[in-house]
Amino acid sequence: MKKTIVIIASLVLGAALSAQDKVGQLKPYGFVRNYYAFDTRESVAGSEDFFFYLPKDVNMSGDVDLNEQTSMRFAALTSRLGVNLVGFMFEGFNVGGKIETDFYSGLSGVTGTAQLRLRQAYATIGKDDWMVTAGQTWHPMAADMPDVFSLNTGAPFGPFSRTPQVKLDWKVTPSISLTGSALWQMQYTSTGPAGASANYIKYGCTPELYLGVSYSAGGLLARAGVDVLSIKPRWNDGTVKVSDRLTTVSPFFYAQYRKGLFSVKFKTIMAEGGEHMNLNGGYGISAVKSDGRSFEYTPTRNSSSWISLMYGSKTQWILFGGYVRNYGTKDYLYGDQNGYVPAGNLYFSKNSFSNMNRMWRLTPTVIHNIGKFAIGLEYEVTSVLYGDYRYLSSTSKTLKYIASNGLCKDNLHWVTNNRIQALVKFSF
Repeated sequence: MKKTIVIIASLVLGAALSAQDKVGQLKPYGFVRNYYAFDTRESVAGSEDFFFYLPKDVNMSGDVDLNEQTSMRFAALTSRLGVNLVGFMFEGFNVGGKIETDFYSGLSGVTGTAQLRLRQAYATIGKDDWMVTAGQTWHPMAADMPDVFSLNTGAPFGPFSRTPQVKLDWKVTPSISLTGSALWQMQYTSTGPAGASANYIKYGCTPELYLGVSYSAGGLLARAGVDVLSIKPRWNDGTVKVSDRLTTVSPFFYAQYRKGLFSVKFKTIMAEGGEHMNLNGGYGISAVKSDGRSFEYTPTRNSSSWISLMYGSKTQWILFGGYVRNYGTKDYLYGDQNGYVPAGNLYFSKNSFSNMNRMWRLTPTVIHNIGKFAIGLEYEVTSVLYGDYRYLSSTSKTLKYIASNGLCKDNLHWVTNNRIQALVKFSF
């Protein structure tokens, strides 16, 4: 298999590399990974339910909560293949790239045969202290991850997105570097009137922009940055063009410290919207413009943070903690009726619910490594504080309302899922 990957990659890249000054290397890599998971509650999860987001709210039928249901699964669909291209030189420029795939597509719920899908595919070119990356790779806010082996890597307590982009990294000093990126949407998209879709950025004609600074010295690494997204939730109302637009600004901070066998990592983001990065957010209609057809919008604000501690080498002991707080919308939503608005005026993350008030997660993990073979055991408890929607008509139980600030604040109640997960992995 390894030889086949090298041959295929060589044929594809041969023409482009034939005139270069220095021929580098094609380095295949990957792993076979099997997950085994048990949950105590119906939850929102993807990738055959291995990518866990949060437990679902209560669904009462008489005295029975139908979502209080155990489930189990195991599969190898996240096994991965990739090729790194390193050490190529052309007219003094360092040239490289990556293509990476895993077996994810082709599933319907928890049924089907997994097929290859694109994870990352990019080319790099650099010289001296700068490098440009063009293609699909990790969002700069999502690249630094906790040490849990869960497929969600801590989401939705931190950004999670791989997306098309053009990124510039510039090393200003040996310790300080700057990063600027123009990003697009593909798999991880904004929400809106038509559901989750990349059309909102497509018709907005404005790339998502990121600017950040990093500091690295000794065992310390720190990053700070800000993300700006401008989209058009609607570009016509079915008969005429409209001038809808929403612009959000989301700052973040990340730090990690390593010494010997110990490491600690921390990330926090105050997001406006953020659903395109798998965060618990969205936006809603705040006003009708003077033309009577176009809308103004206001984003939700949510604070998402996590911390992870790890000790060990052959046997690694890990503790992860995460916390999310939904602060509601920046401005009041449109359609006020005595302090409440239709819940349909708020477009929320497809992987969460607009009546989510806050949530936390605690994950102890142990991984034992035998060379390139690893086995692990993880306990993940996730608890969400939900509020009830309000029904303003005593005769109708179909039209949901939330508070004008975008929060459900009636009958707040906690809902918890317990997940026990095992891992078997062989890397090559």
